[in-house]
Amino acid sequence: MKNKHMDAAQDAQRRSLLKLGLASGLSVGGLLSGCGGDSAGAAGNSAVTPPPNTQISSFALAVLPDTQFYSRYATSSESNQYERHYGNEPYAAQTNWVARNAQALNIPFLIHLGDVVDQVGKPEQWKVADSAMQVLEAAKVPYSILAGNHDVLNDIDYDSDPTKGTDTQRVLANEPYLQWFSARRAQRQATFGARDDTGFHEYHIFKAQDQQFLVLSLSWRISDAGIAWARKVLADHPTLPAILVNHQLLNIAPDAVSPLETGYGKMLWEKLIRDNDQIFMTLNGHHHGGARLTKTNNFGNAVEEMVVDYQMAYQGGNGLMRLYEFDLTNKQIKVLSFSPWVPMKPADTLNAFDRAVLTESNHSFTISMDFAKRFARFNPTFGVGKATVASSLIDQAKALVLKGYTEPAVAEPVLPKDTDDYPKVASTVAHWRFYGGSDGAAVPPGTRINDVTGANPLVRDQLNQGGIVGAAAGDVVWSNDHHRLSSAPGSVGFLNTDKNAPRLSYFLTDASAAINAQTFAATGYTIEAFIKINPAWDKAKHAWMNIMTRDGKRGNLAGFDGGDPESPPLLFAISSLREVQWEVVPAVSGQRDAMASWSGEIIAGNWVHIAIVNDPVTHDTIMYVEGAPVLRNSSNVVGLASLSASSPWVVGGGSWDGARADGFFGNIGEVRVAAAALPATQWLTARRS
Repeated sequence: MKNKHMDAAQDAQRRSLLKLGLASGLSVGGLLSGCGGDSAGAAGNSAVTPPPNTQISSFALAVLPDTQFYSRYATSSESNQYERHYGNEPYAAQTNWVARNAQALNIPFLIHLGDVVDQVGKPEQWKVADSAMQVLEAAKVPYSILAGNHDVLNDIDYDSDPTKGTDTQRVLANEPYLQWFSARRAQRQATFGARDDTGFHEYHIFKAQDQQFLVLSLSWRISDAGIAWARKVLADHPTLPAILVNHQLLNIAPDAVSPLETGYGKMLWEKLIRDNDQIFMTLNGHHHGGARLTKTNNFGNAVEEMVVDYQMAYQGGNGLMRLYEFDLTNKQIKVLSFSPWVPMKPADTLNAFDRAVLTESNHSFTISMDFAKRFARFNPTFGVGKATVASSLIDQAKALVLKGYTEPAVAEPVLPKDTDDYPKVASTVAHWRFYGGSDGAAVPPGTRINDVTGANPLVRDQLNQGGIVGAAAGDVVWSNDHHRLSSAPGSVGFLNTDKNAPRLSYFLTDASAAINAQTFAATGYTIEAFIKINPAWDKAKHAWMNIMTRDGKRGNLAGFDGGDPESPPLLFAISSLREVQWEVVPAVSGQRDAMASWSGEIIAGNWVHIAIVNDPVTHDTIMYVEGAPVLRNSSNVVGLASLSASSPWVVGGGSWDGARADGFFGNIGEVRVAAAALPATQWLTARRS
């Protein structure tokens, strides 16, 4: 029996071929003979074999991971960083791309994974998000949205306290999310089903390729009442395949690739997912990077869990988003991670981090799924639908993104040839290289680390000074381990650090060292360090650990009126989220506060090179991690304040309220301080001329 849909597709193809033939001067007879007409054809022409019918039944879902930094750094209070540097903004670029291509790429729906903004109490950030999402509304592209932890006033994590911070414990009238993305606004979507009583959770039903799908979108920290609502939604639509969307569900292991289950995700699995066969797929953001986990539910069917979040990548995510193609014909889900914003950037701003398409296996992959078989228990009539799509939508999308765009060449870094293979710069104030002892041997207290300039050596302080308890000689050891681009053949390892003990060890300059008094206000500066966080890093023991600092309490600086007056005037540290913190009080007169730059998450166990560059003209400070400038930088920061000419620099430790604290846990390679804004060609990762 003939397939009438196939016949219709073939008829359409014949019409297209006829048009092509007439337009190009080809004989109509020659084309017709290839389509089952007179096999003799025109004189001198052989029969033409038609191309096979390769059309497929397929549709694509657009997915926006955490947009929080796009909302934040497009505001005037954050110096309109995107507009200022690139002339456009990533959030708007994402939604405009979807609006323009929704019809061509058969995109019936978009899913937002939460963390719409970064700071819930800043209306300016909500305005950015509001404007970007209005693009979809104007184009009649329906979407689901949810509140992430940054979008609610009380963002207690489930693992911290599973009983507090849920949707039912909020004062709903005070929540900005419900004011900007209300139920009334959600009702504008043609796909909208309903919201729960709190207004935080919603569901949608979209149609694609003659089939209906349900999207269940749940905001941060759902309560048992919310789960009961979600279960009723599923029960009320028992034949619909469901995609469960949360802000948090699946995490990513320290290797940055493998999936890692969370307590919250396990709770949702037990209370909502495992006995609801309709849920065949989950999506979440929150955890930085990408990973996938396949679990088996109570019915022996696969549930595909996926996490994606690019906020800690270059430029707060660099506009990266995802497209999920549901190829019903070929029984697979194809995933593309791409940035519609990168090709829009001015050519002179592009660097090796501006990748428009990601190709790594955790960002670009295919999931085999026999949809009819997977859905057979609750929807035995699920079909493939009409084959109306010319070719893979992922391939089409990739071609659209890359059209006219050439990704910048990635220069392969040159490894050092010897221990002296790095650029020497005349502006060097201090350069400490931590090597010289046997691998694993203790660095005895009192050991001096030479400064390459000869002016500012470091010394390992004696044990248990300034309130430290339990420190031992073996808490600092020599190591042959080092960053591959560091010409110094080793490092020092800081072991057994525990802020609760408090136990730590560190190095510091002499009280008479010349560097103690320097503020770099006129010259600017470049500070570099090679570090590796110990894989056993524990937030409870090691949060806010210091790579380097200057001693003293910043509250004692003249004119200081900021927070944490007990902190030192310089913090080069690792936060509770394993971000690099560069926070300094500028060397200016009058009223002043600390100014900060922040990296994304640093993966424990990986060596990274950090460079902090302060321009002496603009006084902008830019942090670079592995050569990539981070998004969260500070402007108009003049120099580095010092309490006195006898206040030492400290490597491997810090202080709080005058007592030694916040010791480093991991390895520190070499550290260099230069009184100039050095280009990358003069960093320690470059090679000598």
